[in-house]
Amino acid sequence: QVQLVESGGGLVQAGGSLRLSCAASGLTFSTYTMGWFRHPPGNEREFVAAISWNGDITKYADSVLGRFTISRNNAKATVYLQMISLKPADTAVYYCAARRSTWYNSRRVEDYDSWGPGTQVTISS
Repeated sequence: QVQLVESGGGLVQAGGSLRLSCAASGLTFSTYTMGWFRHPPGNEREFVAAISWNGDITKYADSVLGRFTISRNNAKATVYLQMISLKPADTAVYYCAARRSTWYNSRRVEDYDSWGPGTQVTISS
């Protein structure tokens, strides 16, 4: 059974940075596309970033491009989201997601097979 567990969330001031981690188990990690989504208060869950099995391909939402970086370590079965220049609008629950494909170019929630429980990120102004 696939398990994804996020960590690294917290409360930071605007302009600060955070690094989220997602540890995966129960899957052959290197055969999965990994993604990050977020659920801001009062809005729907939205795509943040995705990365192919070997990290060669990455995609970002326009709202985070240039500020967030997705990466992965297949030996550790972990995917990361480095976030800098954080804004109050980045406040959300952040979720790690997995799709059983070496690269699946999708930003849709329904295209991902497995999800973590989420980690809260709060940015104060």
